[in-house]
Amino acid sequence: MASSAPLLKTARAQERLDKAIPPILRPVFRAYVLGYASAVAPRVLTLILQNGARWRKGRGLKKETQSQNSFITSLRHILCTGLDPQRFPTFCATLVGGTTLVDVLIRRLINQLKVKLSDVARRRLSIWISSFVAGWLSLRLLQSKKTKAFAETKTIDDDKRETVRYAGRTLDLTLFAATRAVDVVVGELWSQRRQRRVSAGRWSWLDSFISNMADPSIFAASCALIMWAWFYAPSALPASYNKWISSAAAVDSRLIEALRRCRKGELRYGEETGQAPLLQSMCTDYRWPLEWGDPATTIPFPCEMVHMGCGSSCEYHALSRFLRSFKWSMATYLPLNLLARKKDLRGFRKALTSAARSSSFLATFITLFYYGVCLARTRLGPQFVKRGMASSQTIDAGVCVGCGCFMCGWSIFFEAASRRKDMSLFVAPRALATLFPRRYPLDKQWRETFVFAFSTAIVFTCVRENRNRVRGVLGSILGSVLEP
Repeated sequence: MASSAPLLKTARAQERLDKAIPPILRPVFRAYVLGYASAVAPRVLTLILQNGARWRKGRGLKKETQSQNSFITSLRHILCTGLDPQRFPTFCATLVGGTTLVDVLIRRLINQLKVKLSDVARRRLSIWISSFVAGWLSLRLLQSKKTKAFAETKTIDDDKRETVRYAGRTLDLTLFAATRAVDVVVGELWSQRRQRRVSAGRWSWLDSFISNMADPSIFAASCALIMWAWFYAPSALPASYNKWISSAAAVDSRLIEALRRCRKGELRYGEETGQAPLLQSMCTDYRWPLEWGDPATTIPFPCEMVHMGCGSSCEYHALSRFLRSFKWSMATYLPLNLLARKKDLRGFRKALTSAARSSSFLATFITLFYYGVCLARTRLGPQFVKRGMASSQTIDAGVCVGCGCFMCGWSIFFEAASRRKDMSLFVAPRALATLFPRRYPLDKQWRETFVFAFSTAIVFTCVRENRNRVRGVLGSILGSVLEP
């Protein structure tokens, strides 16, 4: 009972606050608070963790005072930045508020025009139009903010300089909305098909297989695109993504660069192209024979170099990768799970189980990627193609990395079935982003705005008519925000 008392107090406080706000404005308030919390909380947590590590080192009093002043300044900056009218919290309030407020006006207009539609059709049409308008205006609000990352100064006629602005700052948000809209439409069509086939007694094992494999397949395909981009086109991913994947992969950057040069044709087996120093520096560090790093004489370079000190066995390297990655993942997941659980034995067990499952998933993801590379280079690749200089060049120019990209995402089966849909819908828009330029001409921005507004209209209409159709956490959040 004691542990539930704070939750009851919080719920009562929220209920009193809701009652103090007019019903039509409650969604706007909830959206702004939620948007502010989601934008500010991660940055505040990162700041606390960074400064906490410094404070624990026990530096001098003067340095500690300076650190605390810097912390307060940074905290104030983060909290104030979240209040910027051109940032995410205002975007959320505009999107939700516009949907609910414009909906009232649209319904009145439809009634005055005496449109010949059923009450249900009128309601859905009103919600769709209001959501479309709100989506368009809210995204334009975000797009109106000028940033240096999406601007470039060009010199014209040798002396005149002109600043050119680019679009693309909101691309990730647009692809997220588009992915959710497609999921809603496809899910509704599949649900209707299922009902028809079940009632007719024609639902087969193949239908069940497709239903069960849809989310894992989306996740695996999305991860393949993301990992391929990380390897060969890192600029297609956000900097934070590149940093996190590099940290999890724990791979020598020289090895990645060698495979990239193979793909570009700069490193060619059997030819002297001046690329030997790259891998020979690895040979020196790991105490391997120098000739291993010379592509002119060693064709291909041994798979032991991919193992980075784990010996020549690909299987032993895979096992070693799993254990190291599992340990690294547990150090991240276990503290987070402990914070989210009750502080008792049962809560500890659930936290440990959840952290172990997530760590197994990530460790398997990393292991499958590396073992996929080994399969293509050493175990299976040479069995399917004729051994030689050309085939070695082909394998190291992309086949081995492609095999790893294909295999890694199937680690999703280590996660609980209830989480697979959220994870697949989380990575899908990020995978799609690798297929589009991060910056594009500003005069094409209206297309992105239209896609976002159209997609938002579909999702919001579905949330207000059938919340369960919007899968995962998003459906619950939007449903609770939009309710009066």
